Amino acid sequence: MSHGHSHGGCNPGDHSHEHPDLELGKMYTLFTKIDIESVQCLNESIDGSAKRIFKPWDERKDKERYVESDTDEELLINIPFTGSVKLKGIIVIGGEEDSHPSKMRVFKNKSFMTFDDTAMEAEQEFELHPDPEGVLEYNPKIARFNNVNDLSLHFPANFGSETTRIYYIGLKGDFTEVNRQEVVIANYELKPNPADHKQDALDPPASFIS
Repeated sequence: MSHGHSHGGCNPGDHSHEHPDLELGKMYTLFTKIDIESVQCLNESIDGSAKRIFKPWDERKDKERYVESDTDEELLINIPFTGSVKLKGIIVIGGEEDSHPSKMRVFKNKSFMTFDDTAMEAEQEFELHPDPEGVLEYNPKIARFNNVNDLSLHFPANFGSETTRIYYIGLKGDFTEVNRQEVVIANYELKPNPADHKQDALDPPASFIS
């Protein structure tokens, strides 16, 4: 498959056409910056299965790990990062036949979104295309996706199946560690606490010796 299928403003000249898989793989490493245990997916048929679709590039075609919707075709995935992200690319490998999502709505810094929250306008929306090889990039507008701490991906529809299946979501971008306020006793000198040095009540005070 030709690599010139990027969407959302990607410059085809930015990537080599000789080894697109290798080049893309080097850039799609943000899965290591996700707080995986806090990933939340609404309407997944098996609890916790969405956490398994954020995986290394060379495992993106693994069909053993996937998330599938439950009661209908909708999926909503809340993705918290361990720092701040400038998001530059998204890749989605969906299910076979008609279970591949056909649309993706992207929200920024909306922690623990619910389906009710998806009524609001998304930062950006994409029409998706079946991509079993994982080479179609969807490029968010970088100006809208600076300082992303939480990313929410809403998949409202697929290509006709009763349920939606996703094998892999790849994320590309720049990561910055967040300087979290730690409890540091900085300008505090540890002084002896009299309570820590109570005299044994059985020992008579030396000053009382007659």
